[in-house]
Amino acid sequence: MAANQLWRWRALSIDGEPQSGTLWASDRLSAFTTLIQKELHPLVLTRCPLPHRWQPHHCYDMFRQLATLLQAGLTLSHSLGMLAQQHPLQPWQALLQSLADDLSEGCTFSEALKKWPMVFSPLYVSMVKTGELTGKLEECCRQLAQQQKSQQQLSAKVKKALRYPLIILSLATLVVLAMVTLVLPEFAAIYKTFNTPLPFLTRMVMGIATFIQAHAVALIVTLIVPVIAVYSVRRQPRWQRASHRILLRLPVMGALARGQKLGQIFTVLTLTQQAGIAFLQGLESAEETVESLYWRDTLRDIRENIAKGMPVWSSFRNAAVFTPLCIQLIRTGEVSGALDVMLANLARHHTEQTFQLADNLAALLEPLLLIVTGVIIGTLVVAMYLPIFHLGDAMSAG
Repeated sequence: MAANQLWRWRALSIDGEPQSGTLWASDRLSAFTTLIQKELHPLVLTRCPLPHRWQPHHCYDMFRQLATLLQAGLTLSHSLGMLAQQHPLQPWQALLQSLADDLSEGCTFSEALKKWPMVFSPLYVSMVKTGELTGKLEECCRQLAQQQKSQQQLSAKVKKALRYPLIILSLATLVVLAMVTLVLPEFAAIYKTFNTPLPFLTRMVMGIATFIQAHAVALIVTLIVPVIAVYSVRRQPRWQRASHRILLRLPVMGALARGQKLGQIFTVLTLTQQAGIAFLQGLESAEETVESLYWRDTLRDIRENIAKGMPVWSSFRNAAVFTPLCIQLIRTGEVSGALDVMLANLARHHTEQTFQLADNLAALLEPLLLIVTGVIIGTLVVAMYLPIFHLGDAMSAG
């Protein structure tokens, strides 16, 4: 497990030159030992109090720059050292320098990355290990950066499509609660003074307002308890598998979730096939990259069926989560010997389709939410002002 404390230091070199920087270490003694091993005499060693949040875009940007430096002919250790000097964030400077130090001590790059599970997902470790085995580390780093950037853009697009509806619904809820709890009671008091019968719509809305005011605590508890329950069991394997099965059956979100996972799985399989890795090992790498236990179980079953002698396309068909297009192209690639090409086509198809679905989701939700919000608020406004006409008649009669 990686060191979890960031230390800022100042020291003197053997030549007496002052130097400063940051490093990761588990405690103060380990930090002193690291500086002494670098032939530095520590002067000041201060622990940084605030924890650092590792942003995904820094990760794939680092691998993209690393691929460029490797293509220019620099060694891996030298490239990491250069990236450490140029990076604007001190935590990343310390991390990259730690990776370079591990390489200088004889550790492989994949093993060095494995020490930082909170920064580098299993996909990074698996692809770097593939690049080390095949001698195509530069290509694997570049393809890995492109794949991670694409996945990040897709996640950002989906979140953006869902953020607007949440904001609109939240504002509409606040407006409705304010009108029901503050405005309607005042109108009701005025109407009662004239002893005029209220329209049905107004009586219904006021009944709802009275119910909300009388049972406000129970309603809040009813909304909060399911959220707390889901949060408490979210790490349970049974709940994770069941929730993903339910998610895949939802009309729009199910297609988004399926397309995103299929794009990720086929991208990993494409990278491993192009790197010359056996298909079973590629499936194992894909299994390590997905976080969902449901998809891990699916890929493990596929891998076990292939290991028993079942054709690749038949194993995917038995999984019952892959589209007919996936089965058809995999079968064609297996028969023709162009499986890597077909996997690349599937990865591109599902990624593009998921991007399109995310755009369609935003285009669908915006007018739908405007209609729903307009109907709700319009109903409240009509319910409040509809008795005014009856009120005018009552005042005339009086």
